[in-house]
Amino acid sequence: MNKIFYLSSCDTCKRIINELELKEKAFKFQDIKTEKITISQLEELKNKTGSYEALFSKIARKYKELKLNEKKLTEEEMKNLILKEYTFLKRPVILINEKIFVGNSKKTIEEAKKAL
Repeated sequence: MNKIFYLSSCDTCKRIINELELKEKAFKFQDIKTEKITISQLEELKNKTGSYEALFSKIARKYKELKLNEKKLTEEEMKNLILKEYTFLKRPVILINEKIFVGNSKKTIEEAKKAL
């Protein structure tokens, strides 16, 4: 299944969706603000990346607000934070067949483009 976890209010997500032409490619879209990520979805993503840390956004505003940058978070804490607050999921997360692409780095988006 081809799917993207994204934030509809995020300009970077919008740019990537347009750049990869995902609307024209029958992708399933999940806006993580209006349709929260489930435990089973997060566990599936973790199984594909190998860790919750790979899915965790350390640039989220709340990361500094909550002084999480001063702590060493465990995998379990990262999992719970992502489930509790959508901003902690690194965006976008793109699933293409069995491959996963996390974040918005140029390299990640180029790899996703090749996979399409």
